[in-house]
Amino acid sequence: MQLNRSSLFYALLFAASFFGVNSAHAFKTVIIDPGHGGRDLGASDSYVYEKHINLDVSRRLERALQEAGFKTVMTRTRDEFLALSERSSKANRYRNAVFVSVHFNSAYRTAALGIETFYRTSDGEKFARLVQNELIKNIGATDRGIKTANFSVLRHTKHPSILVEGGFISNKGERSAMLDPQYRQVVADSIARGILQYNRKTF
Repeated sequence: MQLNRSSLFYALLFAASFFGVNSAHAFKTVIIDPGHGGRDLGASDSYVYEKHINLDVSRRLERALQEAGFKTVMTRTRDEFLALSERSSKANRYRNAVFVSVHFNSAYRTAALGIETFYRTSDGEKFARLVQNELIKNIGATDRGIKTANFSVLRHTKHPSILVEGGFISNKGERSAMLDPQYRQVVADSIARGILQYNRKTF
């Protein structure tokens, strides 16, 4: 897997400056949902737990979006269990927002690899495509595409919503990449760039 090691963070800031972080946003708030947590480990392999990777990437995403002028809301900020209904309920308290659930994948077939992004509505499809394109362009991972899904957090959240699967913990190569802070930063910055693009396209 070849990461685009150019500074995505500074590119993100340039994009925010170009678009004008002080100008009106199509949406003002991004709700970031680090999947799993607490007793819900998510995917795991070789003592690597999805819940920890999700939270780290989400924190990095939060910082990038705040630098770009957005208000951010995290459904969880520490290693705690949160029911799916609580995640959607928290998201729905906010107006003029979008929702991103951050996950990493697993499969019985350890050769499975790549990144995919899920959506449920037509607004979510546009959102998913922009985020997926940035992830694939900047990470160089196998493109598993965008897909419809009836996941609870997508079904019950009223905002444009996506769920990102940033690679397979069950795949040795991708699991190794996830342990690199630079990889996690590129995942976060890529999601942020997709959010910026979606914001401008929906204004």
